[in-house]
Amino acid sequence: MKIGVLGAGSMGSGIAQVAAQAGHQVVLVDKNEEQLANAKSKLAKVMARLVEKAKLTADEAEAIQARIMYGSNMANFKGCGMVIEAIVENLAIKQQVFAELEGLLDQDAILASNTSSLSIASIAASCKNAERVIGVHFFNPAPLMPLVEIIPAVQTSAKILAETKAMVDSWKKVTVVAKDTPGFIVNRVARPFYGEALKIYEEGVADFATIDWAMTALGGFRMGPFTLMDYIGNDINYTVTETVFTAFYFDPRYRPSFTQKRHAEAGWFGRKSGRGYYDYAEDAVKAEPNKNEVLGNQILKRILVLLINEAIDAVFLNIASAKDVDLAMTKGVNYPKGLLAWANEIGLANVLSALDELYDEYRDDKYRASVLLRRMVKAGESFEL
Repeated sequence: MKIGVLGAGSMGSGIAQVAAQAGHQVVLVDKNEEQLANAKSKLAKVMARLVEKAKLTADEAEAIQARIMYGSNMANFKGCGMVIEAIVENLAIKQQVFAELEGLLDQDAILASNTSSLSIASIAASCKNAERVIGVHFFNPAPLMPLVEIIPAVQTSAKILAETKAMVDSWKKVTVVAKDTPGFIVNRVARPFYGEALKIYEEGVADFATIDWAMTALGGFRMGPFTLMDYIGNDINYTVTETVFTAFYFDPRYRPSFTQKRHAEAGWFGRKSGRGYYDYAEDAVKAEPNKNEVLGNQILKRILVLLINEAIDAVFLNIASAKDVDLAMTKGVNYPKGLLAWANEIGLANVLSALDELYDEYRDDKYRASVLLRRMVKAGESFEL
């Protein structure tokens, strides 16, 4: 099957590489000629590195690059059996694009969106045959991150879901099926990692470096929340948080932070701007954490129980199976272990007790425990994974 990818940014070009490495002829389209040239140049560098590391032969690298055709017009997608859209996170623009794509492709072609937060149902509604529209959410960088969330809209046919999942599975990706709700699995469940860390800072409990140290040194996370937000970009991370908060009818569990908003407004986006929660200038003095383990464990516990609660609620609301929720968090954002497995390890009763203590102290609905957690504690159950 010929695969089309719309958008030659880092995500789109990464998806094109994945499909080409799996043996597909790929058409990468972007109206910005400079973006296309950059994508082609970056792919050549990536292939050269893989040859250097003996992960590919020179002939294999050359063949992969030859399988990607670059174009600036969507008419180039003619003959593609699947097109994956990876453009700006703007619903109106995506709807316009999908309506146009539908007229260019065969009746049985799959139309997929790589959106991380927008409604697949709303995107599909722009098409006359909405049954063939589906979400296929890769994580950045697409060639390296194993997880892909597959999101059927309410309109998506069972046939399209099965075909899409089989296709992405054949690309040696780990796929999880998620309900079409804001943030899907990963961007929904991960919100407390950022939100509660920001709240802890705003309360003066600890500074950025100390919170990051607690989560990495004591929790085993690869990056602390502030390092990770600086890596993602505070503008992007704040927008995702605000989108999820609005989409959930202003549920306090997803409430954005003024600290992050002010950083974004100041242009302190993180690594890409040279300043975020940390200063990335060459002569900057590295912030040192307070390595008090009692304080560190308090920080870890507070963030962790909120993450676990979010994961449990995703199962309760049938966003995904318990197994897929844990797979998503370990393979999509490199958590040290699945949150539900972690809950079993800590003990669900202990998780519930910690949440109830927070709720009693703050009287804030963001700390309300999932109904499923209460039911499982009452029944003495744990998660089967």
